[in-house]
Amino acid sequence: MRGPITTGKFAKRQELFDDVGAVLYHVVVVTLSAGAAASLPYAANLIGQTFAMHWSAIERNTVAVIGIEVAVAILLIAGINGLCRAVRNRRLAEMATYAGLKYIVPAGTLTRSQIDQIITRQIRAKNLMIIGSTGYRTFVEPEGELHTVIWKSLESKIMLLNPYSAAARARASALSDSAVTPEALGEQVEKSIELCKRLKAGQKSVRLKLYSDPPHVKLAILGDFIWLQHYHTGLDVHTMPEYVFEQNYNDYGLYTLFYQYFTRRWESAEIPEYDLDTDELVYRESNGKEMRREKFPKRFNNSLLPLCPAIPLADRALQDA
Repeated sequence: MRGPITTGKFAKRQELFDDVGAVLYHVVVVTLSAGAAASLPYAANLIGQTFAMHWSAIERNTVAVIGIEVAVAILLIAGINGLCRAVRNRRLAEMATYAGLKYIVPAGTLTRSQIDQIITRQIRAKNLMIIGSTGYRTFVEPEGELHTVIWKSLESKIMLLNPYSAAARARASALSDSAVTPEALGEQVEKSIELCKRLKAGQKSVRLKLYSDPPHVKLAILGDFIWLQHYHTGLDVHTMPEYVFEQNYNDYGLYTLFYQYFTRRWESAEIPEYDLDTDELVYRESNGKEMRREKFPKRFNNSLLPLCPAIPLADRALQDA
């Protein structure tokens, strides 16, 4: 067993080895550079002699000369096109950076490892804000990308579509999937409500609001990142690309815009809050004073949800962090 003195000696010895290794590395690099510089005249002379010897034979061959000219022209065109493409891509990358756009994930892609890593890092932010349709595939299903996050967050603000509104019926009828019906939307929303109740029973701060206008964006805010998808009129949101925006602390990034969008929607007096204790929709004035309550027309029997989230073994380290 090492004591403090032994450990200190070991650390100093390791630092000495690192310093010696760095010095040797620089010596090797300088030696190789000097050797390469010294050999340049001989290499240039050899290349010149070889080129002169072969060029005398090539210049008398018309086909070879034309072939070389064509090859040079092709390389020149390809080089110019590559340079133009690199400049254009750099300009697009700069614009994406100014806007705060971090990633774009096409629908159906399997390469979500970078976004999953971001979620794993931002899970310690402890605050989660969501705008969605039913929320079922987002944070209720164990396979949902925010299922683990919502169980770990200390505070969650969630806005979902009221399944008994005209907008929900219009949304269900617009989708080509026959399985998406107003009744199916109602079941999914009520399972999301049931999960919110379980979270509140576990001493989590959870607030839920139900809006009644057509859904426009699926939005999730977690720490310094925002996940965004567009609700197309006749397409499932999971067939749409996913955009990830990062807070870049400037005045022209889109993170601030979408954050303000969520805040304004959340503070709107037209969107009632769902009372998880009484199953009522609570309407408030702009100053927060309660105006009236309406009973939420629950009509479906929810299947019981587990009291604890189904967290994969790879994510066990996130628990009790």
